[in-house]
Amino acid sequence: MIYNKIPNSVQVFMDKMTQLCGKEHAGWAENFNAAFANTLTTTVKKQDDGTTFLLTGDIPAMWLRDSTAQVRPYLVVAKEDEELAEMICGLVQRQFFYITIDPYANAFNEIPNSAGHQTDHTKMNPWIWERKYEIDSLCYPVQLAYLLFKNTGYTKQFDENFVEGVKHILNVFKTEQEHKHSPYTFERDTTRLEDTLPNKGRGTEVHLTGMTWSGFRPSDDSCRYGYLVPSNMFAVVILGYIEEIFTEVLSDAEIVKQAAILKREIDAGIQRYGKTHNQLGVSVYAYEVDGLGNTSIMDDSNIPNLLSAPYLGYTEITDVTYQMTRKTILSKENPYFYEGKYAKGIGSSHTPENYIWPIALAMEGMTTNDKSEKERILNSLVANDGGTHLMHEGFDVDDPSKYTREWFSWANMMFCELVMDYFDIRVER
Repeated sequence: MIYNKIPNSVQVFMDKMTQLCGKEHAGWAENFNAAFANTLTTTVKKQDDGTTFLLTGDIPAMWLRDSTAQVRPYLVVAKEDEELAEMICGLVQRQFFYITIDPYANAFNEIPNSAGHQTDHTKMNPWIWERKYEIDSLCYPVQLAYLLFKNTGYTKQFDENFVEGVKHILNVFKTEQEHKHSPYTFERDTTRLEDTLPNKGRGTEVHLTGMTWSGFRPSDDSCRYGYLVPSNMFAVVILGYIEEIFTEVLSDAEIVKQAAILKREIDAGIQRYGKTHNQLGVSVYAYEVDGLGNTSIMDDSNIPNLLSAPYLGYTEITDVTYQMTRKTILSKENPYFYEGKYAKGIGSSHTPENYIWPIALAMEGMTTNDKSEKERILNSLVANDGGTHLMHEGFDVDDPSKYTREWFSWANMMFCELVMDYFDIRVER
């Protein structure tokens, strides 16, 4: 591990947050300090080549998605701490090294030891822990590279692997706009249908929409319909980042052109095909569509989800369609919205019925302008931590002592980000 003790800059920031929480919110401070320290001291591993490997928590692998979310709140501190900025830069470099190995994989090993799901029927190699193709796995590393630049001025992350990785990303997004021409298939020998793709590993049928296809959701569960709307929203945002990076920092007119075309086509696809009507007949964003008329009204707890659209930078909190979508998915019309004796919020197909996720609760708090609602959610997160002072994957709304995953670094840092958000401390984007 790289951090045997908390860096001084991080301790100073934790002390500041403790002071802001005061006596009134002492529980917030206690959990914030435990969670904010936990990621640095338990998941960060500096590599001999200067890059950074991040454990996702209790699984000995690194997810491209999770690793970004795990360090995002540290960007606020990294402005004043070059060592912390260097650690994050090393993570970006590691992420893009992995993308150049295989842009269809979602999780990787620290060394090429063939750990993980090597018996899956797909194109595995010793570096890959799991090869479930998820759009967001390619979006998150671009987001982190961009946010590191915006918050610290760092440009070291924009190296050869970054450029090569971006080319891979653009190629995959373009290829998956017409999935029938894709080289990607995935099957797993399992009785859990969410862990494999039907139709000989190609997924359910889709029709051209301009959006780009995804095999799996950010939960690592398979998509029911191939066009995952919130992940396409995220793709639109990071394609804009690519345009900016390759105009202002690097210079590659062809990459800028490709990113601009993809952004325009995917966004047009969302607006034309990515909406449906809720039970009241109101226009809302669908979670998934197939371009053949099938749509799903739901939201999953994992980010990107529909709830996170303003957080990602795709739309504004006040946007009418977003507000109607939000109202719908935070109701029983969403099959994964649960309300019980102790809490209410969004769960996932990935965890048992009536289990809601702190990640989704934190996102609910960060996508409202109502400070009293943020306070309610923070109080709920602290009250339902199972007495651990850390966040879990999911917990039972009727018995918070029942939860999945003893510790989950992504959830810890989402809680921290909501506490920061409450006091108007945010990562610049």
